[in-house]
Amino acid sequence: MFKREDLEQREIEQLSEKACKSLYSRGRAVSEEKCPFRTDFQRDRDRIIHSKAFRRLMHKTQVFLAPEGDHYRTRLTHTLEVTQVGRTIARTLNLNEDLVEATALGHDLGHTPFGHNGEMVLNDIFPGGFHHNEQSLRVVDILELHNGKPGMNLTYEVRDGIVNHTGALMASTPEGQIVKISDRIAYINHDIDDAMRSGVICQEDLPEDAIALFGDTHGDRISNMIENVVINSDGKDRIVMDDIHAEQLNNLRTFMFDNVYKSTSVKKEEDLAKVEVVITSLYNYFVKNPEKLPDELYAIGQKEGMEVAAKDHIAGMTDRYALNIYQDIFVPGISRSL
Repeated sequence: MFKREDLEQREIEQLSEKACKSLYSRGRAVSEEKCPFRTDFQRDRDRIIHSKAFRRLMHKTQVFLAPEGDHYRTRLTHTLEVTQVGRTIARTLNLNEDLVEATALGHDLGHTPFGHNGEMVLNDIFPGGFHHNEQSLRVVDILELHNGKPGMNLTYEVRDGIVNHTGALMASTPEGQIVKISDRIAYINHDIDDAMRSGVICQEDLPEDAIALFGDTHGDRISNMIENVVINSDGKDRIVMDDIHAEQLNNLRTFMFDNVYKSTSVKKEEDLAKVEVVITSLYNYFVKNPEKLPDELYAIGQKEGMEVAAKDHIAGMTDRYALNIYQDIFVPGISRSL
């Protein structure tokens, strides 16, 4: 039988010297009794998986608004694909898979309904702006209840990886850096797959230089990207691709923004307008009628302001819940679909 101490010792003995070991974690904001069987990073992973915020990712948009068909990615399936890519990189580099897994599973917990379009609307209307990585940290620190108390009380390293999975700052651990590059590898490739399935783009549309480097198929592209990350990060202090691969990954990303993420074939103007109306209307409603907020968010509003509470409430909604509550408040009787 392996106890926690055995697992901690095995990390010290077997993982790379560059790996973040759970025994040497900077710990939790509130000290608590250790689990007898799980390391702190394994415990963080399990808390995230069992959270309500994690379950809600199943019904949050990735790219396609109200897609027809069962095989388009959601925010949850995106999260699982990031986790798979990250664990492969971590295992190959002999880094801490448990830390990568916990961070990857939690990195998008703060995402709004309706994908990045919802994020852009909240960023425009909420004073100070809105960024989903910061909201993800807020979810695990404050909004998600654990044992009846606010926040999951996760370790410093998982929290650091969550908030730094996007943007200019770099996570303080190699495992956190793995999640950042795995996020990009995952979403570019699965968004290409979804866009091709929908007919928005075809194989011949993809940038020739990028396809020549990474491969013609979904699997080849992911494998080649992972391989390049591993080769160029082994024994290094940073998790990176070489310059050529990084350039072509950005080339694919630019192509996707120009041809998919901003495409009216993917996001019709009328649907985007509805997203703006729904989120803006709900935000203004809850700011003006804070008594309609859930009790725990009303309490937050009394401490931090009702704008914060309204933002927290809307960011936590699934697509369908946001549409349903909008209808119930403003226009009962109309269709609840985009």
